Amino acid sequence: MTRPLTFAIPKGRILDEALPLLAKAGIEPETEFHDKKSRALRFATNRPDVAIIRVRAFDVATFVAHGAAQIGIVGSDVLEEFDYSEIYAPVDLDMGHCRLSVAEPEGLADEDEAAMSHVRVATKYPHLTRKYYEARGIQAECVKLNGAMELAPSLGLSRRIVDLVSSGATLKANGLVETNVIMQVSARLIVNRAAFKMRSAELTPLVDAFRKAVGVKDAA
Repeated sequence: MTRPLTFAIPKGRILDEALPLLAKAGIEPETEFHDKKSRALRFATNRPDVAIIRVRAFDVATFVAHGAAQIGIVGSDVLEEFDYSEIYAPVDLDMGHCRLSVAEPEGLADEDEAAMSHVRVATKYPHLTRKYYEARGIQAECVKLNGAMELAPSLGLSRRIVDLVSSGATLKANGLVETNVIMQVSARLIVNRAAFKMRSAELTPLVDAFRKAVGVKDAA
């Protein structure tokens, strides 16, 4: 008997938007999934051929790239940061919208970027951050943090941060201003390329169901 497909979905900001979309595509997790006291990470669904794992957003791409999960939902920021060749991203799900931006204390906002040769930046996106600054002829020293990025400038860890921004309220509350947008971000449906070939009969209808759910008529 073929093992159920493993569908990786992220904890955090995308999850609430992803659940209605999953339902439109015909997938509903078991009751325990909604129990906030549950420590389980793997769940059955209404479909015997699909199981769900709930993991950190950055780990979704890793699980899918290495074939531990065959399909998943993740932000385009994560896809660009890791740039896994093993991942195929056929559908923009038109949700989880935000942007990856540079932010700094208000007093630094007028500093001329063209005059800089080196910057120190706190971020969980070192690849994208270095790429952004290299394109401007600036060497970026990245301090890797997984959260609380907004504290870095006030505590002297770095003068700038690169992080996801939605409303900008958290930046404002910590005395920071958004100065440059690196990329616009939205959630994507992703599939392991090898699995897509080997289990096409299962995965193709699932991908098509998500296309239909978001109103995409033609293949991406």
